[in-house]
Order: sequence, then C-alpha cells, then structure tokens
Amino acid sequence: MANIAFVNPRFETSYWGLEYALPIFRKQANMPVGCLPLLAALTPAEHTVELVDECVEELDYDRLAKADIVGLTGMIVQRARMREILVELKKRGAFVVIGGPWITVNETYFGDLADAIFIGEAEETWPQFLEEWKQGKHKYRYEQADRTDMATVPTPRHDLLKNDRYLFGALQFSRGCPFQCEFCDIIVTFGRRPRVKTHEQVIAELDKLYETGIREVFVVDDNLIGNKRVVKEVLKVVIDWQVRHDYALSLFTEASLDLSEDQELLQLMIDANFLAVFVGVESPSEESLRETKKLQNVRKGATLLDRIHTIQNAGLDVWCGMIVGFDNDDVDIFDRQYEFLIAARVTQSSVGMLHAIPKTPLHARLMREGRLDLSDTPECGTNIIPKKMTREVLRDGYVRVMSDLVEPVSFFDRLDALYVDAKIPYAPARVVFRRKHPWKQFKAGVFDITRAFALLASLMWHVKEPVLRREYRKRVMRVLLARRDPGLVLYYLIKCAMHYHLYTMANTLAGGRMVSTFEVTPATASPRPAAKAWNGALPMAEVSA
Repeated sequence: MANIAFVNPRFETSYWGLEYALPIFRKQANMPVGCLPLLAALTPAEHTVELVDECVEELDYDRLAKADIVGLTGMIVQRARMREILVELKKRGAFVVIGGPWITVNETYFGDLADAIFIGEAEETWPQFLEEWKQGKHKYRYEQADRTDMATVPTPRHDLLKNDRYLFGALQFSRGCPFQCEFCDIIVTFGRRPRVKTHEQVIAELDKLYETGIREVFVVDDNLIGNKRVVKEVLKVVIDWQVRHDYALSLFTEASLDLSEDQELLQLMIDANFLAVFVGVESPSEESLRETKKLQNVRKGATLLDRIHTIQNAGLDVWCGMIVGFDNDDVDIFDRQYEFLIAARVTQSSVGMLHAIPKTPLHARLMREGRLDLSDTPECGTNIIPKKMTREVLRDGYVRVMSDLVEPVSFFDRLDALYVDAKIPYAPARVVFRRKHPWKQFKAGVFDITRAFALLASLMWHVKEPVLRREYRKRVMRVLLARRDPGLVLYYLIKCAMHYHLYTMANTLAGGRMVSTFEVTPATASPRPAAKAWNGALPMAEVSA
C-alpha cells in the first residue's frame, strides 16, 4: 500500500483565473483541475490518496515528502512553479512523478528531476505504474499505446476536493476535437476523434457534483460539440436530470463556432441550462483564419458576426478566444479586433498573443523557418517572431486592445446591448420550468435576489475605485428596471465582478493609467493607455498546455 499525494501548483494571474474577482465571491480559486479527482478515482483502493491544490491551500513540503509517491501535474503557465516545487521535494528525498499537459509536450523540461513521467492520457498507465512500483520495477517513461476508451473512465473523486473554496465545479463529457487548428495542442494530446462518456457516466458525475453542494459547473471539454450526434443524446439525458433536480445546475462550456449552424444542438444546450459558451473565434481576418487552418470559422454563408449573434439570440452568452500575431496580421489587427468584438456584443474576450506550443504544427513550422525564441521566458511574452510587425509592436498592441475592451463604458455598453437593448433570453429553459411551478419560482427568486444583494455589497466593499462602483450601480439598476429578473440581475453582478478582474489585469499591464484616463475621458471614447515594461509572463495567453 502506498500513501499518494497529487499536487496541482498555483497559477499565475490569468484571464481564466479570476484572481482579482475571487475575494468578491469569497472563493480562493475559479475551479479545480479535473485530473486530481480523476487520478484519485483511478488509484486502486489499497492505496491512500490526498489531493493538494496550491490554488486553495499552502504546500507543506515536509508533509508531502513523507508520502510514498508525489504526483505533480501542470500546464505551460505553471511550468516555473512546477520546477520550484519539484526542486523543493527532491531536496527532501521525495519520490516524484510528473504528468499533465506540459510534460506531454515538453518531456525533457525538468531534466532528471522526476522519478517517472507520464505522457498524454493516463487511465491505463497510472494503474500500470502503481503495480510495477509495488514490485520495485517501475519504468521512467509511460505513454499509452491507444487513446482512452471514455466508457472506462471512473467517476472522479470530487468528494476529496475542498469544494467550498472553488467558484465552479468541473465536469468532462468528452475528449478530442475534429479540427486541425495549427496552434492547438489539444489534437496532439487527445487526438482528432472525439470520444464521449456514456449516459450513465455523465449522470453519475452530475449526481456526485450535486451531492457535494456544487451548483455552477464548467464542462471543461475543449470542444463539447466535437461529436455532435453523440453529444446530442448526452444532452437529452442532462435535460432529464435537470428537470428531476429543478434545474439545479448552471452550466458553462467551450464549443466551436459551428454550433450556430445546428439549431437542434443549440436548443439542446439551452434546454440543458448552459448559460454561456466559450468560442474560439481567434481573428476577424479571414486570411489569418485560413493561415492557421481555422477553416470551421470561414465557411460560406453566415458571417462570423452572424454566427455569434445566432448563439446569443438563442440565449447563450458568448465568450470569445481571440489571438493577435498571426503571419497575416499587421498593425491594423488591433483596431480590427476591438471593432469586431464591439459589433459582436462580446464582453468576455480572452485576447492573447500567438504562442507556439511544442509538438504543434505551428511550433514545427516556425522552427523550420527560424522564427522561434527558444528561451523559457521569451522576450515580450511570446516565443514567435511575427512577420509583419516587431514583437514590441505586437506586445504594445495586445496590451492596448485588451485595455480598450475592458474600459468600463465599452464593456457595459456591450453587455447592455445584449440584455437591455436586444433583451436576449437568460436561462430560458429554467425560466419555463419555474413558471410551471410557481412555488419553486418564488423560492428561487427570493434566493437569487438575496444572493444578488449580498454580491452587490461585496462588490462595493472590495472595489476601491469610486468610478467603478458608480458604474456598477448604475448598470445594475438599468438592467433591473429593464428586465426585473432576479436571476439575470445576479448574473449581471457576476459579470461586474468578472469585469473588475479583467479591468485590474489590464490596468496592471497598462501601468496603472486606466482609472484616471476613464475619469477624464468622454463616455463615448476609448482610452488607449501605453503598455508598461514587459516581464516575460503570459498573463492572458490562452494556451491549453
């Protein structure tokens, strides 16, 4: 029997992390990484397991070193912290194995510090390693010969997590994506054939999340609709579960833009109570989309804007992933990105500089062309050498467009364009359900408005800038008068908190100039603060490894 500790390092501040907003929600992290509870479920019962997430608790190196095996995971943005943790554990003589996205694409990064490494999925190799370790004959490198059969994946041990410290729960339906975007490592790690869990598995995970008290869940599939036919059947099962549980879970996810072309699928997501979907739009430039093989976004027919509006008008808030720095991008791309997102009415947009991840087609191509910075902390925050601008121009333009997008008037004008002007539906399936059950509707309304008042009070307490507090109060009152929906008012306040996070990030990068600029700028203007000196970090880059 082994005592095993699985460790997830803390993240640097990022778009996804919501670090500046978390105190407003009285939480310590946005959501747990899915591999920790899954690895615990894959571990035979003869072993004891502890899950340690540095995002919600301090690491006790001496205690960790007493474990027989320490499993360390991490993504590209965690690599520096992974090394620090690994060095400290090895000083104490710990036996450490490493898996996860970063080691999968860069096997030699940690040199000989690890006692074993796991490449790619580990549903087969982790139990295999434990059996070989017990016999004293484990190998250094483990990699599955075949992709995991998702029907064999056990229900993750969500009960071992400190769930009350997270804003969202995490749930996975599928792995893999059928597309071939040049910059993406998902198809490297999980392949292009989407694999989906069975109905029974999905229901078991929903039950487990519900039992632990989680009510907001991010479905972490990199493309939920990769296998549309199978996912439609899974969504029907989720809808039945929601009805039985009074639409208890609010769901969020990621999907490709071709969701807009399948009305049945879009309606099923609405009926399953998905409230928002993150879509990889990447660029308003068709040349850049073709360059990076994002061909699903350049199909004939509806425009990019039309497709986004179709999803929004159905009742899903659209969050976008956007990238600057493609070979076809020149200095005009920054204004084009900003203008596109204004027209798209998108508030949550993770703008990032293009970054070449090892093992991706982009990395291989730029390596051949001699256009890669191979240092661990590349100059100006990206490892690519752009074609039509310098890296300094790319960096400054990136910071500028990110700052413009979170300027308060611009941000909330886009939000109001959705919920006040266009009056797009909010959680329409849940609304229909509650109208059929007046008592449940009344209780839910009281609960939502109570949460909304508490969140408003917390927002006013934590946000120190008077100009922001005034803007939040004014906008919340406007949506309240226009819609009189307690659930929507609560969601709007959540968007205020998310704005504060994005605004604070952008203000930090822009050298602290944004609040003062906003205070003296006419409401219709968009301030363009200068970028501060770059520290080599990737605070907003949306890379999955």
